[in-house]
Amino acid sequence: MNAAVTTHEVFNQAEPLADVNLLRINRPLADALRVLAPGLETARLDALGAEVGSAAMQRHARLANEHGPVLHAHDLVGRRIDQVEFHPSYHALLGSALRHGLHGTPWAGGPLAHVERAAGFMLFTEAEPSVLCPVSMTYAVTPALRANAALQAEWGPRLAGREYDERFVPGSRKRAVTMGMGMTEKQGGSDVRANTTRATFDGEDGWGRRYRVTGHKWFMSAPMCDAFLVLAQAPGGLSCFFLPRWLPDGCGNGTVNTLFVQRLKHKLGNQANASSEVEFLKAAAWLVGEEGRGVPQILAMGALTRLDCALGTAGLMRQALSIALHHTAQRHAFGKPLVAQPLMKNVLADLALESEAATLLALRLALAVDRTETGGADAHEQVMRRVLTPVAKFWVCKRGSYFAQEAMECLGGNGYVEAAGEGVMARIYREMPVNSIWEGAGNIMALDLQRALRGADVAPALEHELRDARGAHAALDRAAARVLAAIGGGVPEAQSRILARDTALVLQAALLRRISPPAVFEAFCASRLAASSDVFGALDERADLDPIIERAIPVELA
Repeated sequence: MNAAVTTHEVFNQAEPLADVNLLRINRPLADALRVLAPGLETARLDALGAEVGSAAMQRHARLANEHGPVLHAHDLVGRRIDQVEFHPSYHALLGSALRHGLHGTPWAGGPLAHVERAAGFMLFTEAEPSVLCPVSMTYAVTPALRANAALQAEWGPRLAGREYDERFVPGSRKRAVTMGMGMTEKQGGSDVRANTTRATFDGEDGWGRRYRVTGHKWFMSAPMCDAFLVLAQAPGGLSCFFLPRWLPDGCGNGTVNTLFVQRLKHKLGNQANASSEVEFLKAAAWLVGEEGRGVPQILAMGALTRLDCALGTAGLMRQALSIALHHTAQRHAFGKPLVAQPLMKNVLADLALESEAATLLALRLALAVDRTETGGADAHEQVMRRVLTPVAKFWVCKRGSYFAQEAMECLGGNGYVEAAGEGVMARIYREMPVNSIWEGAGNIMALDLQRALRGADVAPALEHELRDARGAHAALDRAAARVLAAIGGGVPEAQSRILARDTALVLQAALLRRISPPAVFEAFCASRLAASSDVFGALDERADLDPIIERAIPVELA
């Protein structure tokens, strides 16, 4: 007999959190949907919650990350093919996301379609976030693509299609397609006006003005998408172009476009997603919008992927919190469960506050998107959408890495271990920074907030948003007054991050006042607005920890 088997008994170890309905165990999300979207039918979300919380989907997530994408630049005999091969679990995950309509489907829906999709995006992120990169870009492309009616008419229905097709074939042969985006280059990064990729006019056809694009993109995620929006310098300035992987009828039908994948990025996290460096050599592309208007055109897409950054981080926070609570409820130390230890209880309650506040702020932004896209020109929601996008992207995503580190610590050494992909908490920790960096890092978001303040009368909109919470907590009243004064008087650029943080906090507090139990609201205001705590687990002794933790425990609602 193997001596290692008989040396000791393994006990006092937590079982994995699996085979749960992620919607039913998420009280904050359920309450937020009830208050913010009272007319929303949640049957589809319930089905999604059961699917993505299953052990089978967790296995797909592990395999897709452990067996990441592989680039095949050439075939056996030396022909250039530029194809990326994925593990079957990647395709299973991506197929599930499309089947549940997390991509372009809301654009064909009615009121609350974008809110439903946002809740679904958060739930799916808990299972596996990195496959959602092409899903997010496919969702976000519609507003930009509307500027080319011919492309929108032909590609729009397939962008909403639910029948995922992994084949590398022309988009015209598929019922559902995905789209990506190429903006940044080596020399410019976020300064896209420094781009050197150039586009020369090549005639007109059924898709409009055709160009030939030559240059590169330093970051282009999901290179196996069926088409991309890219930025290139045209004679009239930096412009937005639609660049398909395959050429259409009349332009070399059946021929792969001259997009060359140079290599895949070796990244900290986001392992299942293929992020690439590409070059274009006279690649065929079609103008979207007007020459010289490329930045505002493609930013119509970027604003929505920024929404998904906030949603995704909120989803990862919830997953990390659920794992920490599940672990500490089973693990005993010093005579009782970890969750009952006073210091651990304080940490867990504090994490629960952060997670709930992030969920509410991200979902409030999704509601603003929904109301402005399906509810007409609501002036208040237009302003809130413009302000909330950089604020939520900045603050929720900025808190993600710090949150994941503290949640990992709740598991001790087990949380730090990868264990061939079984260590979910380690994967969450590696994943967190991407949402803060992707689609504009913190400084870009702070500057975008400054632009929002110049373009609209923001103070009255925020006063309206905060009105029901005024007088509920002295610290919130003081913080709201500071934010409104800063907006009215102007903030130097170097102080823009402070304004983004403070705006996020007062909006989160107002949402908690509206949606969450008093214990959550009071503890949030005391810790974030009155004390400005710099560490999780420093809630005031007056905070009522038990109901905060009980609300967050991942147990299915009856």
